[in-house]
Amino acid sequence: MIERWSRDQVLALAPDAASRKAAQGVASPGKWQVRGVAGALLYGACRGSGATPYLACVDLTGPAYRCTCPSRKFPCKHALGLLLLWAGDAVPEGTQAPAWATEWLTARTARATSTRSPAQPPTGPEPAPERWPAEDRLGPEQRVDGALRRQAAGAASGPERRPDEAEVGSERQLAEAGTGRQAEVGTEQPADGVEVGPARQPSGAESVRHGRVGAGLAEVERWLADQVRQGLAGAAEHEWDGLAKRLIDAQAPGVAGMVSRLAQVRAGDDWPGRLLAEYALINLLAVAYRRRAELPAPLARTVLIRAGFPVTREEVLAGPALRDHWDILGRRDEVQDRLTARRVWLRGRRSGRAALVLSFAPQGQPLDASLVTGVTLDADVAFYPGAAPLRALVADRHGTVPAAGPPPGGPPEEALEEVARAVAEDPWVESWPVVLTDVVPERTAIGGLPLHPAAHDPWRLLAVSGGHPLTVAAEWTPRGLRPLTTWDDDGTAVIL
Repeated sequence: MIERWSRDQVLALAPDAASRKAAQGVASPGKWQVRGVAGALLYGACRGSGATPYLACVDLTGPAYRCTCPSRKFPCKHALGLLLLWAGDAVPEGTQAPAWATEWLTARTARATSTRSPAQPPTGPEPAPERWPAEDRLGPEQRVDGALRRQAAGAASGPERRPDEAEVGSERQLAEAGTGRQAEVGTEQPADGVEVGPARQPSGAESVRHGRVGAGLAEVERWLADQVRQGLAGAAEHEWDGLAKRLIDAQAPGVAGMVSRLAQVRAGDDWPGRLLAEYALINLLAVAYRRRAELPAPLARTVLIRAGFPVTREEVLAGPALRDHWDILGRRDEVQDRLTARRVWLRGRRSGRAALVLSFAPQGQPLDASLVTGVTLDADVAFYPGAAPLRALVADRHGTVPAAGPPPGGPPEEALEEVARAVAEDPWVESWPVVLTDVVPERTAIGGLPLHPAAHDPWRLLAVSGGHPLTVAAEWTPRGLRPLTTWDDDGTAVIL
């Protein structure tokens, strides 16, 4: 039995504000000729502008989505509207789902079983069903006519098919789109088709790249020394742009990303201190790369990754995975040049481990919507290597876990100690998930910890609290907390 989601959780899956509004427009029982849920399969037929309704179904264990409408948004308004009805207890339990829904679920399950790479769900078109059985019915009183069957079959196999689940983008796409904040989101841009690790002797191609990166970072060290000598006020945006381009040529995209965001730092009101801190982190990375042979192996690997050397998904999945009940604490989307990066924060209930799942997609294209905020997932999670492993892949899913209230957390002091340990191991950590318990939110702080300037006046959090202590999941950053999710008196997740 899948635990029913809240309205907040459903609307958080919408790709944009327009989709949220459109979904609420179709979330009326009168618009659906058929709607039902059989186990974890949610299905319905929604009246559209044409003669035949749109067929929508959702695998709630994924979640994964499918609809015969021509929309390129993912999930579309029909899938979201159906989920809103289900969240509002307006979808009846069905004894048996129609064949067009079960065939999709069966094909999807078979494909996942054959590939058995759950951390990278298939992104290509699904095979169309061989046929739509003539005896199939949408419900006990409504028969699917031939035109409706042809529409559904065509949508399943046509070129306009949207992926039902995916990490839709890739690190390679992010690298090709530009450098914007690559170092922050953990992007590793492949170069020369080689993977470099500190534990083995580099090949000839790797040695060439190391030479290029070393020369580029030596220039960075000289440039930073000049900046400090001349004064911060003399920095110009065109200098940062030129340096970032030279670092790309030197095959150090991670450092290029750190340099490219300096203009954004310079535009802030408190720029002198922040700019100096950014200079210090860049210089620290350059020095660490030059002296990487003297570093412990995990830290040396972190330095290589931060500089821009790739870590393949295959390597991550080949390593050990941690099975736990993972609370999905929240997510945040961030536009980076021509791509959108989605950060989803997890925390294990048993292990207490924090994890970050990243996905990327060009603007306007669907992002991974398979991790629902507020849900607890029984899964194996594999971590990328490093001194303070945080970024991870969901290697295998074993289903959802009935909610047991808010995730376990602790007082602000414990959260700060955890962050301090992470920063001590990886000085370039820029965000970390924390769960604060029994804290009273204020306009500019939570439990005494300041909020990020962009998160001031969290009216929704204040309204849920009503001046009383509660549990808050937040993203720690050097500039303050970004609230993600809280839980009301009934234990329902409220997305902030």
